[in-house]
Amino acid sequence: MGECNLKGCGILVTRAAHQSKGLVSMIHECYGRAIELPGIEIWPVQNSAGAQKLIQQQWDWVIFISPNAVRYALELVPISEWQGKGIGAVGATTGQLLREAGLRVDLIPGQGYDSEGLLSLPELSQLKDQQILIVRGEGGRALLGDTLEARGGKVRYAEVYRRVKPETPVDSLLARWPEEIQLVTATSKEVLNNLVAMFGEGGSEQLTKTPLMVISERMVEQAERLGFNEIVRAEGADDASIMRAICGWTERNFQ
Repeated sequence: MGECNLKGCGILVTRAAHQSKGLVSMIHECYGRAIELPGIEIWPVQNSAGAQKLIQQQWDWVIFISPNAVRYALELVPISEWQGKGIGAVGATTGQLLREAGLRVDLIPGQGYDSEGLLSLPELSQLKDQQILIVRGEGGRALLGDTLEARGGKVRYAEVYRRVKPETPVDSLLARWPEEIQLVTATSKEVLNNLVAMFGEGGSEQLTKTPLMVISERMVEQAERLGFNEIVRAEGADDASIMRAICGWTERNFQ
């Protein structure tokens, strides 16, 4: 990463504001320009009592879907009450946050930092009558829970945060878009949908003709449906994986 030179390219960073600092710093260190436009806001659920009660019960496995799941769950229940539970993390950053909080992470994919990667682990292949809690945001993806139930697990959900579309005006950014933005990044399907909605009919053409970096094959397919012309895929959602994809794209396009 130290040898990467982004040559002044403008990279649109659309992570939630509280999660963007690491990537923004990396872009600047590699001689790029990070333009921040959060494509999502993360708020606590309006009533957390149900999630708190679930977390405090006994579970064979507690699986955290995202860094936000860790952040908001640990605000509800102190570290001392997590002891004795098997802990799983869908991604590398999620696992790192759990370890930093003092928890041992028992399950994390070695590759493919998503639900499919976690489901490939042998510990989750046979789950007869095991009690599993999935900690996530409201209305999360169903694949993980459905598959664990099909393997015999008893699955419940603790929804500890909610996702909100920002109301940020984009007119001034659009006015200088061709000079400012060479690559757009998006790390979730919801962020991508929000961006399209934020730019509206007037700005969506400018948005979709700009190269886009995403983090999964599902997002590639979504971006194609939305009309993006050039799509780059990172190997994961963590900052290092995203930067490798950004650097590779820059090297191919700005010799």
